[in-house]
Order: sequence, then structure tokens, then C-alpha cells
Amino acid sequence: MNNIRNTDSDKFYDRIAKLLVEARSSVVQTINKTMVHTYFEIGRMIVEEEQNGNIRAEYGKQVLVELSRKLTDEFGKGFSRRNLEQMRQFYLTYSKTQTVSAEFNLSWSHYLKLMRIDNENERKFYEIEALENNWSLRELQRQYDSALYERLALSRDKKGIKDLSEKGQIIQTAKDSLKDPYILEFIGLPESSKYSESKLEQEIIDKLEHFLLELGKGYTFVGRQVRFTFDDKHFRIDLVFYNRILQSFVLIDLKIGEITHQDLGQMQMYVNYYDRYVKLDTENKTIGIILCKSKNDTLVEITLPENNEQIFASKYETVLPSKERLKRLMENRDD
Repeated sequence: MNNIRNTDSDKFYDRIAKLLVEARSSVVQTINKTMVHTYFEIGRMIVEEEQNGNIRAEYGKQVLVELSRKLTDEFGKGFSRRNLEQMRQFYLTYSKTQTVSAEFNLSWSHYLKLMRIDNENERKFYEIEALENNWSLRELQRQYDSALYERLALSRDKKGIKDLSEKGQIIQTAKDSLKDPYILEFIGLPESSKYSESKLEQEIIDKLEHFLLELGKGYTFVGRQVRFTFDDKHFRIDLVFYNRILQSFVLIDLKIGEITHQDLGQMQMYVNYYDRYVKLDTENKTIGIILCKSKNDTLVEITLPENNEQIFASKYETVLPSKERLKRLMENRDD
């Protein structure tokens, strides 16, 4: 009888605890939103005051020094001249164009990071993705450092790049979800180190949460070294995922060297098997991705069917790429 009462009591407690956690979260979100909006308004008032002083540099500097002193005396820390300059810049940055999160639903720390992105289209893209995917500041920084925008933009024409800034990453086909390269710096394997494919796989599994974030939207993990058999022969797929948006299985094969036509043929067999014996009739065709250290694009193109929409080869890197190098690739490519 006591056990039943204890169970009921625990459930009752859990319900109240859940309500309190949700309430606290709501309060924090409301405070953050109010604070960011207030900083925007302070920035606006600073700019208007400077304009009344004909935007003289010395006048503007004196305005901030005096304002910082008075606000700090009355409201405490948080109103240094540097902080006021950031509020001013916040207004100047987000008053030019309508922010995609018009009600400022990200934290002030997020906006401080976003303001440092000079390219307006790139800044809008990261704002959309951070909002839609609930990125922490750390994850926003990681995605920026790994040049997510440039990597996605490389596979798109000018209209596609514009769509990234207005809508974020929209996934409608398998190609929309792909990156080239994939950045796996989180696994901790130096670029010049010697490691096996099994070691690479184990490191990915150990950092599975990070790998799912790198794969992108809609991915869930199904299994590793997933075995299937026909004609008494056994085969194993390194990693199997499912993408809820595409409604497709996604098979990943890891190659630490350069991709070969045999690798592509093997993946074609894996994909065919899943299409014929595993996927449901209501699900879309299986996607196969070969992650390799290097690849010959011509070899991949010749080996795969002309209208290929299922099998892809992408490079992976174990160190963060140079954003400058990726930007140069974007600028020099043919659209």
C-alpha cells in the first residue's frame, strides 16, 4: 500500500516540478527578450542623440562616457562605455533591415556574435538557423567556425544563396541536406594522424550528438555496423540514420583514403537492398553517402547515373577549414 502511495506521490511531485521548470524557462525567455529589446531601444536613443549633435566624433564619445557613468551609478554593472557602444551597433545593424527574428527571440550573447558577421546574407542565415534549431551560443559559434554557410552555399546558385539568407536551410531533396566537406573537428583526430576506419567510426559514435548536429536537420541514429545477408553472404553498413524530413534511410560509409569506383558500387548495392527489402512503401528512396578523405569528382560523376539523386560522395575534414578559402571558392566558381 505504501509503495502505491509513494508512486502516486512521485507522480504528483513530477507534475508540479515539470510545471515549475516550464515556468522558469518561460520567465528566462521573457527576461532575455525584454532585455534585448531594451538594449535595441537604448541603441536607438544613443544614435538619435548623436545625430542631434551632428554626429561629431568627440560629441558621440562624450555622450557615451557621461551616460555610462550615470547609468552605472544608478543601475550597477552592465553599462560600460563598451557595452553602450555594442547597443548602439545593435541598433545600427538591425534597424537597416527587418531582422528575421523581429521580436528578438535570441539571447543578447547570440546577437553580439551575429553583429560581428559583416555579410548581411550570412548573418541572416545564422540568425534563422540559431532560432529554428535552438542553438546555444557555443553551437552557433561552432557552426560559424566550421563555415556552415559557405559549405551550403558552394552547392547552390545565386538564387539558392539568396534563399539561404531569407529562409535558412530548406530540405526538400537529398541534395539539400548535403555538405561538402563535412567538418568533424570534434572527434579530436589531427589532420596528419594515422587512424583506421574503425577508429574514425568509434570516434564518431563517441561524439554522436555532435555528429548529428553536423549532419543537420531531421537526422536520427539507427545503428552502426548494421548487418544484412543474402545468398549466405554478410554485409555491414558503417552507420545508418533516418531523416524524418526526407522520410528516408541514410546510409553512411566511411573511407579514410580516396574514394574508388568499387566504393560507389558497394554503396549502390547497399541502397538497392534497403529500397527493396527494408524501407516501407510510404517512405522515400534510400540515400547513400560515402564520407571520404579525398575524392575525384570526375570519377564520381562517371560512375554514378546521370540523374543520380540517391548516392553522394563528400569529403570530411578533421580540422576547421579556412573560411577565407571557402569564400574564395564561392567567389571564383561558375554559377
